[in-house]
Amino acid sequence: MSETAVLLCGHGSRDPEAIAEFEIAAAALRSRLQHDFTTGYLEFARPTIQEGLAQLMARGARQILAVPGMLFAASHVKNDLPWEMNSFMAANPGIAVRLGRDLAIDAKLLTAAAERIADAVPGERADAVLVIIGRGTNDPDANSNIAKITRMLWEGMGFGWAETGFSGVAHPRVDAALDRAARLGFRRIVVFPYFLFTGVLVKRIYAQTDVVAARFPEIEFVKALYLRDHPQVIDAFVERVAEFEAGDPKMNCQLCKYRTRIVGYEDEIGMPQAAHHHHVRGGDHHHHDHDREHPHHDG
Repeated sequence: MSETAVLLCGHGSRDPEAIAEFEIAAAALRSRLQHDFTTGYLEFARPTIQEGLAQLMARGARQILAVPGMLFAASHVKNDLPWEMNSFMAANPGIAVRLGRDLAIDAKLLTAAAERIADAVPGERADAVLVIIGRGTNDPDANSNIAKITRMLWEGMGFGWAETGFSGVAHPRVDAALDRAARLGFRRIVVFPYFLFTGVLVKRIYAQTDVVAARFPEIEFVKALYLRDHPQVIDAFVERVAEFEAGDPKMNCQLCKYRTRIVGYEDEIGMPQAAHHHHVRGGDHHHHDHDREHPHHDG
């Protein structure tokens, strides 16, 4: 067996459907790779990242390529995952763990998003507002990526207008974004959660859409499916694995608040990497109010 293996790193979720969808995408990725492969989760699910790394090591891996199963490089990719990798390497000398890039703004992901939206609203879209809902983080770089995706899909698909909203942490929140969209005078509003998988947050976005739609019966509200295991998503993951062959993949840190002085976040430059998931690894979350403490996570 090859000494190189691949670990697909997920956030984890309290929603079993979210874990099931992640594993469906993982199975599709596994079928495209020649390496040994497993998944690992930061919290709420097993195996944990550490358990996944240990499984691969026990099966003979000496180099593990860790690919973030996450859309953007917010605190999980910039902080939590490196801490997990470094901790494992410190405890297991001789094992090299290399961390890949997040999916980021990628032509394949834009194509997948456009196809999901087109499935929901085929044909003319000039009479419709596109509302893209991102997760929302305390990292302005990650949040600005959602705004860029909104703009590219708006112009590329011919919508009459577009708005960006967030499920938590950042503003505007879902209800505020939808309320504003409803007052623009268009006949249709298309809601697209820019998420990989379902979970507490995606289901909440759809539920909030229903609440706002009930207040504006004259407007047609359309809910588009999130990205899920779209073939272009799997292609993007395959590409992230392939990038290791050209050297260590580098995420775009141009506007990273940990590396660069960003307006309003000046005190976070050079913050040390530390994990904040140890208390819920593997699903032991009885004393952890997840939405209150970390509302930017996927459900």
